Amino acid sequence: MTKYLIEGGHPLHGTIEISGAKNAAVAIIPAALLVDGVCRIENIPQISDVTLSLKILEHLGAGIRVINRHTVEIDASRIRSTRTSYELARKMRASYYLIGSLLGRFGQAEVAMPGGCNFGVRPIDQHVKGFTALGAKVMVEGGFINASTETGRLKGANIYLDVVSVGATMNIMMAAVRAEGNTVIENAAKEPHIVDLANFLNSMGADIMGAGTDVIKVRGVQRLRGGSYSIIPDQIEAGTYMAAVAAAGGELLVKNVIPKHLDCISAKLVEMGVEVEEREDTLLVRRSGPLQKANVKTMPYPGFPTDMQPQITTVLCLAEGTSLVTESVWNNRYRYVDEFRRMGAKIQVDGKVAVIEGVEKLTGARIQACDLRAGAAMVIAGLAAQGTTEIGCIHHIERGYEDIVRKLSGVGADIRVVVAALAAKGESEISCVQYIERGYEDIVTKLQGLGASIRTVEVPGESEELEAHIG
Repeated sequence: MTKYLIEGGHPLHGTIEISGAKNAAVAIIPAALLVDGVCRIENIPQISDVTLSLKILEHLGAGIRVINRHTVEIDASRIRSTRTSYELARKMRASYYLIGSLLGRFGQAEVAMPGGCNFGVRPIDQHVKGFTALGAKVMVEGGFINASTETGRLKGANIYLDVVSVGATMNIMMAAVRAEGNTVIENAAKEPHIVDLANFLNSMGADIMGAGTDVIKVRGVQRLRGGSYSIIPDQIEAGTYMAAVAAAGGELLVKNVIPKHLDCISAKLVEMGVEVEEREDTLLVRRSGPLQKANVKTMPYPGFPTDMQPQITTVLCLAEGTSLVTESVWNNRYRYVDEFRRMGAKIQVDGKVAVIEGVEKLTGARIQACDLRAGAAMVIAGLAAQGTTEIGCIHHIERGYEDIVRKLSGVGADIRVVVAALAAKGESEISCVQYIERGYEDIVTKLQGLGASIRTVEVPGESEELEAHIG
């Protein structure tokens, strides 16, 4: 098992550069299936959800050419299947974007029911409503979502979303791009990654207007051509590091951001006593004095993002007075609270409301990440705590944060990855080692050179999966 070990109490000082947006990348990569030519996508974050997305496209028959760490070329001209790998698609929530892209391109799609973080009921009824309006029949059979059209091409329609849904907005937009006629999506979500997806599709020849407003209009086109596109910076990654310096103290220059996307986060941190200085594509974030209480309610963009709720809650644990956090998007996003209580946090949850009584300090403890953003919040808590914090289940965190250990170490944090099996008696087996190898060059060879008994073996029947055997 791999874990993070954090020795807290070190203020953060220096510069952190933000990677490409996860929430944009996991939609734009499936959207490449709509393009007849070669897509060159730049500023792709090196995270496990992106790796999975590319593997799924490759399994479908797309050509994937890695140019460098943050640039890939995708050629979807030779797609041989519209049925995704069950094992791959079920590992991530964003696999449902493949329904819209495959349906829009081929008039049919078979996509395994998605996985991802579990923090409440996350229905796809609004997705289905949109696909049905466009002329598709949608059924769930054998763990797969099956969508198809009788004619092989969707037809434009007027679609009103009953609730504001980021996923449904993006999925319907992809399906409609190559539909016959015009599509209007009303009560659409407005998040920055929706605008980014629309900009990507338009750069490939689509005709989309209104992205970033509550009414999006899509004029269907016959085909999309190839081209190049660079993904926007990650709003949530930037907000996470802003929250980290707020909790741990110090001064960070957060580079490669779009400050407008962070207004809601910046405003709340300023209310709490944190200094935020906006520049052209950077933010200077400084915290030297005590933190003040605040009330936070998550809302669709441009409101405070639900994906920042656990991180801001961490900061409020250290603020003077009593704060209220209201989660209005998901119904079970406080599963991390018990782990925080192990560290001395005083949090009471009643439904969607968390009451936080600020404490003078948090204390390091052994805790487990339960989802992506809660895991990031636990890292923040560890940075601010006194003593050592040990975080397990770090695969959740690495789904959405590129090089988080390297970035934080570079600004003064005492954080490292440990392979617990090296200290254990007997033989230990570690699966999903691709997550480790993303950030550690020749780790097996290097540890063998130091005397460790470690080897990699191929798992029978799973040619792409390796296990590490230690002992």
